[in-house]
Amino acid sequence: MPASSLWSRAVTFRRAYHLFPLCVFVPFVLAACGKAAPPANPSISPAVEIATAQARKVLQTTDLPGRVSPMRVAQVRARVAGIVLARRFEEGSDVKAGQVLFQIDPAPFEAAVARARGELTRSEAELENATAQFERSQQLVQRQVISRQDFDTARSNFKSTQAAVTSARAALKTAQLDLGFATVRAPIDGRIGRALVTEGALVGQGGDATEMALVQQLDPIFADFNRPVAEALKLRWRARKGGAPLKVVIDIPEPGQTREGDLLFADMRVDEATDTVSLRAQFDNRDNLLLPGMFVRVRTPNGTASDAVYVPQRAIQRRPGGSAAVMVVGADGKAELREVRTGAMVGTDWQILDGLKAGERYVASGAARIQPGAVLNAAH
Repeated sequence: MPASSLWSRAVTFRRAYHLFPLCVFVPFVLAACGKAAPPANPSISPAVEIATAQARKVLQTTDLPGRVSPMRVAQVRARVAGIVLARRFEEGSDVKAGQVLFQIDPAPFEAAVARARGELTRSEAELENATAQFERSQQLVQRQVISRQDFDTARSNFKSTQAAVTSARAALKTAQLDLGFATVRAPIDGRIGRALVTEGALVGQGGDATEMALVQQLDPIFADFNRPVAEALKLRWRARKGGAPLKVVIDIPEPGQTREGDLLFADMRVDEATDTVSLRAQFDNRDNLLLPGMFVRVRTPNGTASDAVYVPQRAIQRRPGGSAAVMVVGADGKAELREVRTGAMVGTDWQILDGLKAGERYVASGAARIQPGAVLNAAH
């Protein structure tokens, strides 16, 4: 036998020897892979949270958008024309009524006061002389020493000088007022904003009165909102029946902050375009947390619902048509999707008006993971 043939047989034998374990092992692997996993029981659902519906009395409320507004607003305007010499307040600080805010150059007004005082002195001197002449003329006319015309002239001069004195006194008073207006004071208590004029600015008066700053009273403070006419009338009737102001609550943008206040019926005029009434609530704001113009949610009372069933929002499933449904636990322990009618929302819970009664069990969490008819598996 040729040597080449022997060599090829030896190589073939070695290859077969190395492949033999694989030939033995592969069938076992294929057999193991061929075994199917035990079938899952499709009727058993994933673990869900199951709760029992309970009836409770809850104060129903309606959330409405509102805007915060100050109790009083005063624009600080110049009442005389002149040059601003100084600003005497810190921007953003609290000021008291009568506190000095700006100083306008008083020199022209001091000169006007001096001039008016001089005019008054001259007028009073003329009145004294006219009075003496009038008294003498009264005696002389009775003795027929002077004519009636001379007497009338003395009397007319006396009355004219009297009027001149009155006018001079008014002019002096006006000049003194203008001098006082040169010192600009806060008209009300409140918080003042930024200065709208600076030192050296020329301010005007009258129709061109320059706005210099804005003062707003922030404590107490208002929240304004609108409600439909029918609901506003119900609120007013409830307030009259109770004999005390209705309480409302606002949610403050600060996390977890709420504040309770009194509902006021400040404006009962109906907006014909929206058929709503503007309402106002008053709140304590000593911490200045509420700011004018701030958006808030106002919760107004709707009355107390008796034996109302509430379920968490996460338990409600919305159908394509917009209706609501709750997954309840059937008599056989299987899931049953039941349509319900929801009412008002209180916090994160929906009121159930129809479809679920107190004492019935329902899936409070995880209803989206199960199908109707599945055996419910309560999470522990």
